[in-house]
Amino acid sequence: MPGQRLIHHLGVFASDFAASDAFYTAALAPLGIGAGYRTDSVAEFWQHGDDTPSVSLETAQAPEAVTRGLHLAFEAGSRSEVDAFHREAVAAGGVSRHEPRYWPEYRAYTAFVSDPDGNNVEALIKESQP
Repeated sequence: MPGQRLIHHLGVFASDFAASDAFYTAALAPLGIGAGYRTDSVAEFWQHGDDTPSVSLETAQAPEAVTRGLHLAFEAGSRSEVDAFHREAVAAGGVSRHEPRYWPEYRAYTAFVSDPDGNNVEALIKESQP
């Protein structure tokens, strides 16, 4: 179907909502993604002006419900956005997995950071060459 998206939304369940909210708010801001909806235990992140697709961040209701092992990649508009994502994510408590660089096997400039629960969060821009 034309215009249909692969993913509508994704839920991430955090062990510490405040820490994860601070991380995602800082890390995603350089990509033009912000919380369009927020309560004390839920934040819905989407691109400004378009609420789909979105990432829902919520407080996990039990320790076994915490999202772990997820690899979540966000598309950037430029290398400078990828750089800013990495810088802001680390400043907000994330742990760098890979600093920004060009990966020829993926034809992408990308950076990887672990969120407070250890999920692999990535920002990338596809390129045909470095």
